[in-house]
Amino acid sequence: MHGVLERMARAPQVPLHALTPMQARAAYEVGAGVLDLAPPQIHRVESFTFQARDGHEIPVRLYAPAGEALPVLIYFHGGGFTIGSLATHDVLCRTLSRLAHCAVLSVGYRLAPRFKFPIAHDDAWDAVQWVAREGAGLGLDTQRIAVGGDSAGGTLAAACAIEARHVGLPLRLQLLFYPGCAAHQDTPSHTTFAKGFVLEETYITYFFNHYLRTPADRDDWRFSPLGATDVDGVAPAWLGLAECDPLVDEGVMYADKLRAAGVPVDLEIYRGVVHEFIKMGRAIPEALQAHADAARALQSAFQ
Repeated sequence: MHGVLERMARAPQVPLHALTPMQARAAYEVGAGVLDLAPPQIHRVESFTFQARDGHEIPVRLYAPAGEALPVLIYFHGGGFTIGSLATHDVLCRTLSRLAHCAVLSVGYRLAPRFKFPIAHDDAWDAVQWVAREGAGLGLDTQRIAVGGDSAGGTLAAACAIEARHVGLPLRLQLLFYPGCAAHQDTPSHTTFAKGFVLEETYITYFFNHYLRTPADRDDWRFSPLGATDVDGVAPAWLGLAECDPLVDEGVMYADKLRAAGVPVDLEIYRGVVHEFIKMGRAIPEALQAHADAARALQSAFQ
């Protein structure tokens, strides 16, 4: 991991926070696959759209490792609500689908700054409800649905699990890779890993300044699930955290909040790795371990 960080530091690149959101998005698209695995072949990959509550067409990509009706993981990509896409997380979704032998529906929710809070959340929750309502027509087993995501996508998945509890929609699992959970960047890990560990504090501030409308949005549980009044009865959780990540403390805090509410939690902290490590499978063995662990959690939940 240290060697990867050294090579990244030597690479001539403009920091994300010095770019416009469009430039940052393009730069992430170019660099997202540099350390990722080769895309695994998979039986079925389809791209299409569904209609959000306001009529906007949301792009999605469906992966399935076989032709029969399969349980489905609805996946939300990371990127601070500002960058990232179906393409940047294509390999990860293929990998999870193949290893867990489940369908994965990757959701291209709308991004900041054009679309501010809570649009990303609303798109994510609309996707979950749409799958529950229409998924059978896509060859999905709508009795076995999980939600998942990394970083900001983990935030969206956690908030969707709370929404699902509110309306009585049963989910089998919330699969959270280093999710953002807290309203403010004030935990010790935010200080310890503020610079030099991929997700820098300046980047977090940059993303949130683009996404949030006002400071009051930080305290809305749809942005910071730790602030939810209660999480009783939400779906069981699997959390995969990176030890050297500004977000690790709030991930542990959210796991504790879920456990205190009686929610089954499986928490894995991958030692010595940084934010984004799950997309570094070509260089970081822990990424492969995290993929395997997450797939086992999905298989167990779906059984």
